Amino acid sequence: MKIRFFTPYLFSIILLLFSCNDDDISEPVPIEPETQLAYSDYFANLNANDPVDIQHAYDGTDKMYVVTQGGIITEFFTDPSLDSSVFLNITDRVNLQGEMGLLGLAFHPDYESNGYFYVYYCPNSNESQVSRFTFNPSTNLGDPASELVLMTIPQEQTNHNGGQLLFGNDGYLYISSGDGGNRQNGQTLNNLKGAILRIDVDNSSPGLNYAIPADNPFINDSSAMDEIYAFGLRNPWRMSFDRPTGELWVGDVGSGRFEEINRIQSGGNYGWDDIEGSTFCYDDPCDNPDFLPPFYEYAHNGTSNAITGGYVYRGSLHPELFGKYIYADFVKGEIYALDPLTGENQLLFDTGLLIPAFGIDQYNELYFTALGDENRVYKFVREEIPVPGG
Repeated sequence: MKIRFFTPYLFSIILLLFSCNDDDISEPVPIEPETQLAYSDYFANLNANDPVDIQHAYDGTDKMYVVTQGGIITEFFTDPSLDSSVFLNITDRVNLQGEMGLLGLAFHPDYESNGYFYVYYCPNSNESQVSRFTFNPSTNLGDPASELVLMTIPQEQTNHNGGQLLFGNDGYLYISSGDGGNRQNGQTLNNLKGAILRIDVDNSSPGLNYAIPADNPFINDSSAMDEIYAFGLRNPWRMSFDRPTGELWVGDVGSGRFEEINRIQSGGNYGWDDIEGSTFCYDDPCDNPDFLPPFYEYAHNGTSNAITGGYVYRGSLHPELFGKYIYADFVKGEIYALDPLTGENQLLFDTGLLIPAFGIDQYNELYFTALGDENRVYKFVREEIPVPGG
């Protein structure tokens, strides 16, 4: 088991000051002074080639699910002593050219009763699609034959697919869609690319296997796609809701200058491809008052970078992280904690790993995945502080 440590500048009972008014938030507990934040290769028996997403089903169990780019979803447990198993295998219909593949998974809020779950994958080099599958209680598996295609997004190239799926507190399905390798799509409202999409999967409209929420911001704009919730994004690679606040956080991968963290507003325009970050201008007018600046950005400084969006931490094991947005740089392998209140950005770990995704379990505790030679699922844990010379 590989363990890495992080020792913040002060472990003390001031962490008791963390508090919350929402009953759904796990409140942090005091840190035991002899422990420190670490991450662990927690699931030694779990094998997942190219794990790009990790989810749980909000079904009151300790089950979790890791998504592999090649088309397999593996079910495992937060108890690492229990065996994992293949939950869904759609390798026969997943295209792996470029950045394509099986990229996202979300379970219906009523999954426990209806068995519905949703995936984002690329069936060929010209399309991405969102499909619904159904759990089969007789096999205890997802049924590959149950696929219902909800949405197909034409693609011009094989990169910048986005691919995150998640349900909001409103019960609607949110979809991150990249610009498809064509930067002009960022400021185009007549296609589904370079945007966050929002649909109602519990109803349907004529010609669709879903409905458009009545308060989607462009529903009355004849020149815009009704599904668009926000736009002006390049490759929104991993997004999450902070459930207590309802805020939607997105990590948007930059072109070559800045990586962005955006808090998404309904109808918001985040500037791509006219502007990257808050200052780098590609096309005039860059001073468009409609452009919403990133909540946080960081420059490349001559190195290759790509942000991986994470989560606002609401668990109880790590009080020093409570309320902070945890994210990573995929290329650099660094994990950070961003304080939404102060804007302070703190380096937690320099892992040396290729980190494509974060996840949380039913207790809001943090996990992340790594590609390459590692192909592992890691967990944020607490470990004893080594005694010098001990």
